[in-house]
This record gives sequence, C-alpha cells and structure tokens, in this order.
Amino acid sequence: MSSAAMPAIVAKRFGYALKRAQHALRVSMDDALRPLALTTPQYAVLSAIEAETGMSNARLARAAFVTPQTMHGLLTNLEKAALLARDADPAHGRVLRTRLTVRGRKVLAEAHRAVAAIEDRMIASLGATASTRMTAALTKCAEDLLSSARPMTERCSGGTSA
Repeated sequence: MSSAAMPAIVAKRFGYALKRAQHALRVSMDDALRPLALTTPQYAVLSAIEAETGMSNARLARAAFVTPQTMHGLLTNLEKAALLARDADPAHGRVLRTRLTVRGRKVLAEAHRAVAAIEDRMIASLGATASTRMTAALTKCAEDLLSSARPMTERCSGGTSA
C-alpha cells in the first residue's frame, strides 16, 4: 500500500503512518514465515510460549492479538504440526499447559532469524538510538490509549479506572 493511495493530508497523520508501517510489517512477516508453514499469529504464539511455558489460552490470545476462540484453533493447528504439546496441569486437571516441542523450537529459531532480518531492514535507516526511542514512544502511546479505554458501563456511570 503506497501513501499515494491516500490523500496527502491523511497520509501525513501519525495514526495512518503507524497503521501503514504495521501493515507493511505484517505483509513482510507473512511472506517470510510462509516457507516455514507459519502465520504471523502462530509465530506470536510460539514466541510467547517460548518466553513463558504454560501461559493460559487467554493470555496467549492477548499476546497474539486474537480472540480466545481463534487462539483455540491456532493451538490445535500448532499441535497438529507437532510444534507444541499440551499437557494437563498436575494441579488443575482441566487446565492445559502448553510447551514447545523440539521441532517447534527449531522452526521458531528459523522464524526468529527471518523476523529479525525484517526488523533490521525496517529500522536500518533510523539507527539504534532512534529505534530505541521510537519503541519506547510507541509503547507509551499504546499504554496511554489502553489506560484511557474504560468499559462503557464505567463511562456511562461516571466510574473511575484503577
């Protein structure tokens, strides 16, 4: 998607530029992960599990920006591909703890290399300092937006957020 597709006054807006960059990143990641038979959400799930084995499905869904229902399908497909395994939690029999398989770790290592190359290409013109500052700024933007997003019942009743 080129900025020429959007009128200049809109293309110069921060939100539009951010969405355009996110879209370009997603398309690039999808292309790079396709030869590994992974999607970008699957990569996010495997990365989250690598960072914290046994995360709940709800936390995994939030980490991958998908619904809990979609997460169930993602986990089922990743398990069928032998990239992860789910075992009953010894303390809570109905809870399934998710872990990477040996094959999952190998595929994820390849995926990390592919995604790192994309990130390197994306930030090459910025430099390390600007990239670090931009990451912090974008994190702050997200936190500010999410902290001000109160449920409708709170907004209507005048309740305050914690």
